[in-house]
Amino acid sequence: MPRAKNAVASRKRRKKTLKSAKGYRGGKSKLLKTAMESVERSMLYAYRDRRKKKHDFRQLWITRINAAVRPHGLNYSQFISMIAKNNILLNRKVLADLAATDAVAFGKIVESIQKA
Repeated sequence: MPRAKNAVASRKRRKKTLKSAKGYRGGKSKLLKTAMESVERSMLYAYRDRRKKKHDFRQLWITRINAAVRPHGLNYSQFISMIAKNNILLNRKVLADLAATDAVAFGKIVESIQKA
């Protein structure tokens, strides 16, 4: 009986790894062992940073809202508590977008909160 070496499947695995490592510098894109290490590490970073991105965007929105409410004599925490008390259902993403793109509309929201 002939010897089976599973060459097709193993070649396919190697090609998949090397294809993922395309664009890496030096041996990381040419040598299988270093390419596997680099691809595995890059996948770990990608997994971690998909979750970190949510944190980073929330931090950005909070910073933008805080910068926009300061001229109105408020800070971020006061503004958010007033939003909650007045049952305004705008999330931080929308508020930050309004603060950055439409300062007049954002100012009206702040004024309506301060009156109430």
